[in-house]
Amino acid sequence: MKQKNYKVEGEKQINWIIAFIRKYLKLEEKDHLFVYVNQAFSPSPDQTVANLTSSFGADGKLVLYYSRSQAWG
Repeated sequence: MKQKNYKVEGEKQINWIIAFIRKYLKLEEKDHLFVYVNQAFSPSPDQTVANLTSSFGADGKLVLYYSRSQAWG
């Protein structure tokens, strides 16, 4: 991705972010995409950004990583 930082509303769910990344990368349904919080675990798609930020964020920011293959967790 050209832009490294995105501001996302807290009520958005992780599945919204996954859909955004899939669209940006022009992935097909059959293509795998994995999203990780702090390179440690893959959050549930129904988790909200606000919930994850309050538990795992720093300075009000949540760091997410994505990969086309399973990398961590």
